[in-house]
Amino acid sequence: MAGRQGRILVIRGGAIGDFILTLPVFAALRRAFPSAHITVLGYPWIAGLALAGRLVDEVQALEGRDYALFFSPKVGADLPAEPAAFFAGFDLIVSYLFDPDRTFETNVHRVSQAQFFAGPHRPGTGLGRHATEVFLEPLQALAIFDADPVPRLRLPRSSAGVKLRGNGQHPPAGTGWLGAHPGSGSERKNWPEERWARLLAELSRHTPESLLLVGGEAEQDRLSRLAPHWPADRLRIARNEPLVQLATRLAGCTAFLGHDSGITHLAAALGVPVLAMWGETDPAIWSPRGSGARLLRPEHGLGTLSEERVLAGLLDLLAAGKDA
Repeated sequence: MAGRQGRILVIRGGAIGDFILTLPVFAALRRAFPSAHITVLGYPWIAGLALAGRLVDEVQALEGRDYALFFSPKVGADLPAEPAAFFAGFDLIVSYLFDPDRTFETNVHRVSQAQFFAGPHRPGTGLGRHATEVFLEPLQALAIFDADPVPRLRLPRSSAGVKLRGNGQHPPAGTGWLGAHPGSGSERKNWPEERWARLLAELSRHTPESLLLVGGEAEQDRLSRLAPHWPADRLRIARNEPLVQLATRLAGCTAFLGHDSGITHLAAALGVPVLAMWGETDPAIWSPRGSGARLLRPEHGLGTLSEERVLAGLLDLLAAGKDA
């Protein structure tokens, strides 16, 4: 592909965090092939982040029976015409799909002359290497060895901003927004809700910051229960918002508090200083990257993490941001 314009396809399913940790792949391809047209085949509500951040040029949906047939070893020459023509239109394909028997790869080779590189769906355990570095490995075959392993997402300035609920005003001069996500993809990764409630009540008395309380569809009741613990005139609830819109709001925050979750990885990629309450997941592989990311990882599980320790860590993070 070197020396000419090409068409690159990156196939990436998985959850929000998996996609965020693959952002360095898009950035490295953009840097190495600045004139190439880069397409993501994935879940549009997640992959739209890379499009909004101008890391890719196009997003296509990885859904439907036609794509599923490419995982069948019995299809043979009867591969569906529309996805076959789609794959045939690329010079380079990098896939992060789970394909242990290489069935998908074999079927793509039947319809496309593209160079095909298979990356891991998830990094193996016990390697002691961060997921971003593992996801970048397939690009070494393209002589890309010096890629930045830190996910970075820069969004265009938006007039939407983050506004206070109710009166529509921005925070008072000299203050900012604290983002907080009291959920994750698994309850075992969550700090107990009653501790969140006590923390918010105490934190609201220690800082003039306004709070952006974030949650998905499964966390709506939790947000409603936690909201009364923060002054209503300094509160904005982002409930089940489209991911790109949420990213725009998070980008305006001065700090973020969360768990081991995709939203925490998103905040870190946006350059927001992050304090993550971390449980059993191996941080050497899965921790949010960036100079502003900090972990609170108690030795005996999240249930032993005190409100006092989280409060102290968060106030220190806010103070560091103001001194920077």
